[in-house]
Amino acid sequence: MSGVTWIDTFPGNQLWSNALLVTKGMAPYNAVAMGEIDLVCERLRPQQTKAEAWRDEWARMGAQCEKSGDAAAAAGNQMTAGNYYLRAGMYYFTAERFIYPGAEKRAMGQKAIEMQQAGLLRRYANLERVEVPFGNASLPACFMKAEGAKGPAPTVVVFDGMDNCKEMSILFNGLEFAKRGFNTLAIDGPGQGESLRLRDLYARHDYEVAGSAAFDYVSKRADVDAKKVVVMGYSFGGYYSSRVAAFERRYAAGVAFAALHWDLHAWQKEIKRKQDENPTAVAQSTFHFQWIMGCLGDADAAIEKARKFSLVDVAPQISCPFLILHGQDDRVVPLPSAHKLYDAVGSRQKHLKLFSTEETGAQHAQVDNRVIGVDYIADWIAATLNS
Repeated sequence: MSGVTWIDTFPGNQLWSNALLVTKGMAPYNAVAMGEIDLVCERLRPQQTKAEAWRDEWARMGAQCEKSGDAAAAAGNQMTAGNYYLRAGMYYFTAERFIYPGAEKRAMGQKAIEMQQAGLLRRYANLERVEVPFGNASLPACFMKAEGAKGPAPTVVVFDGMDNCKEMSILFNGLEFAKRGFNTLAIDGPGQGESLRLRDLYARHDYEVAGSAAFDYVSKRADVDAKKVVVMGYSFGGYYSSRVAAFERRYAAGVAFAALHWDLHAWQKEIKRKQDENPTAVAQSTFHFQWIMGCLGDADAAIEKARKFSLVDVAPQISCPFLILHGQDDRVVPLPSAHKLYDAVGSRQKHLKLFSTEETGAQHAQVDNRVIGVDYIADWIAATLNS
């Protein structure tokens, strides 16, 4: 079809194209299959005027994979079942994306988490599902142990973006980090993944509270070198990791796997204006930001709350080594935000890596080639911790 590209599968419909790109980005980790994705897309192409079609077709593919996983498990083929369950979970998670918050969304989110966990725990013997104490509650997380570690190992604490979950994080970060000799704690903080979907924990600007809880947890593990713990966040998590690095000084280094909008309040106002004209012209649904902010049904309140999510006075307080990655063609967070964050970071040891169209990785959080982004981060962490 004319105009169709890897980035724009649904030309003129950024809402669907961006959501699909997030799902495609999981292909290197066997969490999706391109043939299955292509089949769903062909079914969706003539149904773009039907909002419910997105949910129906992705859930249909999820159910197909779940059924195959059940058959494999019943036959004793647990590794095969794990692969099917991983894909079922990612397809259910994709189906859940545009369901308005309520009972149906919660049920789909729970199904996605259950399938992803069923796949992960079958496929990866070095993985644990853990709970991180957090006030009177706890934050769900996945802990992946470094391969071949003979003692306490460096550890990376990873906070998700606005549209992701710990099960995705552990795959595209944890697998590579484990091979490099790092542990990974992929955690659903407030406003993320399972914490949002099943525990009603909404986003907060003072994310150092979650960052401190994560550090407290990993530092007490015998398999963690507490002097070599790095905090990282991707997409919206680029704000979180920056905030944590500024105020939780026990972290040895920080990484923003994509910067967040420098002025989130102004950006969300512009998003709302565009949504009022054409809801499919932007990457964000009309309700998602309201939901994560705990302001569902009140766009103005969510936008007002965004004022607190600012790094203007925070970034200068970052003193640890800090890395920022960004794509030059990022259509979710425009490039100037990355430059502004870099300029404001107070650390003497800071670095900004920009990915171009020619080398790929130029899209948001390197979703068009996430492997090279994670490789760059892993190399930087190793060099920084060993310097």
